[in-house]
Amino acid sequence: MDKNNAHLKTFIAGGLAGMASKTAVAPLDRVKILLQAHNEHYKHNGVFSGLKDIVQREKFSGLYRGNGAQMVRVFPYAAVQFFTFEIYKKYLRDNFGNNQLFKLCAGSGAGITAVIMTYPLDLVRARLSFSVEFSSTNGTVTTGLFSSPPGLRIWTCIRNIIHNEGGLSALYRGMTPALMGIVPYSGLYFYTFEEFKIFVLKHLPHLCGTRKDDKLFLNIPSKLLCGGLAGAVSQSFSYPLDVARRRMQLSMMQPETVKYSKGVLPTLILTYKEHGIVNGLYRGMSVNYLRAIPMVAVSFSAYEIIKQSLGLDTSVNA
Repeated sequence: MDKNNAHLKTFIAGGLAGMASKTAVAPLDRVKILLQAHNEHYKHNGVFSGLKDIVQREKFSGLYRGNGAQMVRVFPYAAVQFFTFEIYKKYLRDNFGNNQLFKLCAGSGAGITAVIMTYPLDLVRARLSFSVEFSSTNGTVTTGLFSSPPGLRIWTCIRNIIHNEGGLSALYRGMTPALMGIVPYSGLYFYTFEEFKIFVLKHLPHLCGTRKDDKLFLNIPSKLLCGGLAGAVSQSFSYPLDVARRRMQLSMMQPETVKYSKGVLPTLILTYKEHGIVNGLYRGMSVNYLRAIPMVAVSFSAYEIIKQSLGLDTSVNA
């Protein structure tokens, strides 16, 4: 297969896989953001009560608030992440041998590349997801970006951040914890999936594998299982930095949260002092497991299925 054609197909497969996985867990993603940043309207909710209250207050569409910006962001993010992982993995393997540690490095490098290239859209998605609009007995409660038509809210958010929060650099608020968190998260994300994939095909080939053209591939249930386990492992190590990223991203939306804009370490310390470990640094972790496991499972499964359908190799030796 032509090298450039293969790269394009890998890029497309990664982008489509990312869109599928994020859409599948969009309601849980929104609840996670509301819990992480202690939104005043949902700060006493848990996972399921939060989902219920969103539907009651903001209708069913409220579950997907911010998902439009998410889709704008996630295609290039996931496409770049999967695409560069394949490139980094091949480069490291060809130049340094098939050391398993290099898969960890390739995954971390892919995550860093994707974050840098798409971070402003992640900031916008967080702002839209944190915004609230619903009717109450005292009238319509509105916070955030609802003065603009839906189709213009992404641009309105970007313009407001640039004009009111310090210029273009404000679009990258919270990127430091994002980069710090993506190194263990993305590294483990790809590494554990690759290792689980090799393990089950080696020890359970008849249960977890399927053969095509004398090559052994993971079947769909096994792809979901390996992806889910990879998501659980990777999220566990990087979650406090994800909380810090969200708090910094949303810090300028309300006067009382500006204190979270001072940097990564001050944000982590302040979150710990005010809310502790469980309700602060790991707030929303339960919903994070609920979203991360199916999200990564769908992401890797969709990626491998799309790659196979496009004629790209996903066998255990790839």
